[in-house]
Amino acid sequence: MIKVEEALKTILEGIRPLGCENVPITSALGCVLGEDIVSGRTIPSLANSAMDGYAVIAADTASASRARPVVLDVLEDVPAGKVATQPVRKGQAIRIMTGAPLPGGADAVMRVEDTEAQGGRVKIFVAAEPGLDIREAGEDVKTGELVIPRGSVIRAAEVGMLAALGRSFVYVHQRPVVAIVSTGDELLEVDEAPGPGKIVNSNGYSLAALVLEAGGVPLQVGIARDNREDLLAKFKAAARADIVISSGGVSVGDYDLVKDIMAEIGSGIRFWRVAMRPGRPLAFGLLEGKPLYGLPGNPVSSMVSFEQFIRPAILKMRGYGNLFRRVVRAEMADGYEKNAGLKYFLRARIELREGRYVAALTGEQGSGILKSMVLANGLVVLPEDITAIRPGDEVTVQLLDGSLDLTAEPGALVNR
Repeated sequence: MIKVEEALKTILEGIRPLGCENVPITSALGCVLGEDIVSGRTIPSLANSAMDGYAVIAADTASASRARPVVLDVLEDVPAGKVATQPVRKGQAIRIMTGAPLPGGADAVMRVEDTEAQGGRVKIFVAAEPGLDIREAGEDVKTGELVIPRGSVIRAAEVGMLAALGRSFVYVHQRPVVAIVSTGDELLEVDEAPGPGKIVNSNGYSLAALVLEAGGVPLQVGIARDNREDLLAKFKAAARADIVISSGGVSVGDYDLVKDIMAEIGSGIRFWRVAMRPGRPLAFGLLEGKPLYGLPGNPVSSMVSFEQFIRPAILKMRGYGNLFRRVVRAEMADGYEKNAGLKYFLRARIELREGRYVAALTGEQGSGILKSMVLANGLVVLPEDITAIRPGDEVTVQLLDGSLDLTAEPGALVNR
């Protein structure tokens, strides 16, 4: 039995980012960029108006006030997407919309709210400084500029910038395909009515959802029955994936055959059993050089094990630098006793109360109580040497989603 940190190190040291593929920018959200994005154009290409108003010569407005407005002749209207047909000269203005190129001769834009139209003329009530409400050419991006470096995670802003640069496709690290094998004679498909001794294969679906959430592509191989032939067939079908996960069959019962099958089809098991709860009976090996996980069958054990060992592997394959969930320090609302020598992951609801985080357990912590995960937004992490915590004790919490209000006092957030 090895420690969580040692197990994680063993797994991650053999993981490398996958190769890159050229995908539409509409499919690139959340992916890691596999190339430097260098601008081939200047944005904006021309100086343009930042406001609806009038393009003017600033010096013409120097004496303008509400009491004594300056009156200018309006030459034409220039909406966005059009270009003025003539320059602005002394005593003149051109009505201009936001985004329209600045006409020649003009060096300021007077906002419409500081003006009053009067037939073919306009009253100016405020003096303008040169450059007022003008977007200069290249103030966003210049030709030849490195705009988005390789290794960046593509967010909505990056998608917009790629579009602005005329890039409809972009090279990103591939999303790993993750095969999921659920094992057990007791398992039924989700639309089957459970009879005596039978349970629905919920693990297959929760694991697929976790894979999707981590940015992988789930491949549901199906249910493998507790016999050598079916297990071999399912694992061989799963071997085409980048990561292979099974749930169930890794304990010490007569029908727990997964470890033996893993050893037979793979290159040996690197470890079996991790000093944690839930999730102690966990096997890890390689299948044709690919990570091969044998997760416990209890639903909470399976999900917690995924969070600790499979999610980081998926993110590393995707090219991410930050592989781990956010972590906070929180005050316990409950007491809890545990065994020494095991790292515990307790399901909890974390809330911000009066400037500090408070963690309340989500009820009974049995590894088969899936509702404890449904109610949780974090995992309270109790180290191996701790045997008890009391209400008010400070603990470390892994956040499972984005539901927590992250506005606590400085120091409440910690790095992994």
